[in-house]
Amino acid sequence: MSLLKPNVNTPFHIDFEWWKKNERDWHVFLRSLLCQEHQDAFANFEEGEMIDWIDPQTAEVKPVDGVQHALMTHCALLPEFTSERTAVVEAIFRIFLVNGNIPMSAEDLGKRLGRPANIILKTIAGPRVYRGLRPSQTQEPILSVGE
Repeated sequence: MSLLKPNVNTPFHIDFEWWKKNERDWHVFLRSLLCQEHQDAFANFEEGEMIDWIDPQTAEVKPVDGVQHALMTHCALLPEFTSERTAVVEAIFRIFLVNGNIPMSAEDLGKRLGRPANIILKTIAGPRVYRGLRPSQTQEPILSVGE
């Protein structure tokens, strides 16, 4: 991680490793965001159970977290997933889920949310980490893959 202070052009993403280390109930939280269809589908799914995911760019098969994958490829794309009343941190988190966790800057997020980039930056670049929103070192999608 860079020691430079993030600015409005610094790309951010959801750091799922941060979630796993800092939030005991990260998987419960992700499950709560699933649509009803996937809540039913994952009702008997073990926490952290992996599924095979085919990378559309390379055709490589990789193990990914099943709940996270369903959330990012289906549930987050439903129109009711976000609304104008969604709190800013929650809205940012959900935008990353919608875009497959491709890193975005505060400037990009501000355009998507209709809010000032500097306010978004102050929110996600401060000393406290909200929902695993952290600066990214890459521009590629960051899916949580198995070992």
